[in-house]
Amino acid sequence: MRRILRSALVIAPMLFAAPAFAEPAAVGRFKDWAVFTETVEGDLICYAATEAASKSPGKANHGAVWYYVTSWKSGKAKAQPSIKVGFDFKDGSSPKAKVGRSSWTLFPAGAEAFAEDADDPAIVEALRKGASLVVEGTSARGTKVTYKFSLNGSATAIDKAAEACR
Repeated sequence: MRRILRSALVIAPMLFAAPAFAEPAAVGRFKDWAVFTETVEGDLICYAATEAASKSPGKANHGAVWYYVTSWKSGKAKAQPSIKVGFDFKDGSSPKAKVGRSSWTLFPAGAEAFAEDADDPAIVEALRKGASLVVEGTSARGTKVTYKFSLNGSATAIDKAAEACR
């Protein structure tokens, strides 16, 4: 499995500052998506990202919730979709990502969740063509959460992120 777990430092620069590391550089904004690059341990990481448009339940402390499509210039990962939330997912849970009628089971890794490598191309294709993405999961505390993301601008952002890491 080539799964690369991004560190908590690989996030949109408006969320956190990491004084010991280079801050992500904004490449551009494409409707509801943005593209960033960042160098981590000498490797260029490029990602298209969008913040959750809605978070449920409303009273829960979700923290920052972002969906990414990430590539590493070294080839460690190419067009890898993932979600990062402001809490840990429940160990052993199976978050779900849905675009239109298609859905995929994710596996949690702390505050992130990923699909199986074999599912990545289908998810990215759905992100490029769909209108919205819904991710449902369970927090470590047992709270069932749902996030909705706009896919407006996703195709252009995904292309720009891939281009930045060629």
